Amino acid sequence: MGAIDSLKPVILFDGVCNLCNSSVLFVIKHDRAARFSFATLQSTFGQRQRKKFNLPLNNLDTLLLVKDGRLLIRSAAALEIAKNLDGLWPGFYVFKIIPTFLRDGVYDFVAKKRYEWFGKRESCMIPTPELRSRFIDS
Repeated sequence: MGAIDSLKPVILFDGVCNLCNSSVLFVIKHDRAARFSFATLQSTFGQRQRKKFNLPLNNLDTLLLVKDGRLLIRSAAALEIAKNLDGLWPGFYVFKIIPTFLRDGVYDFVAKKRYEWFGKRESCMIPTPELRSRFIDS
């Protein structure tokens, strides 16, 4: 798939999760400046990033954001993403004042139920030709 601009933040997501795929499409719609690139956790790139940051390779329950050489996970990643979207979405960054253990508690609950509530695909999403350049595969 597309080449990566090494300066762009990369959102790593579970490619077979319907909620995760819908979230990526939401980010694309509200990121008109194309600030973010994307990769599935299952991709070669996703596996390399997880190794780099010493994360378990078999756990797909966590949204990851690699930005400026740092790794943000769970609610911290989601809030940082919202902060960089168009429209009113940056206002959600105010939830950063909530202690991490509470934010991540809610995040973990939804993550564990996501397949049950939203379903699961047989394979990872294939981006449209127009969006392919924003996705990293290798």
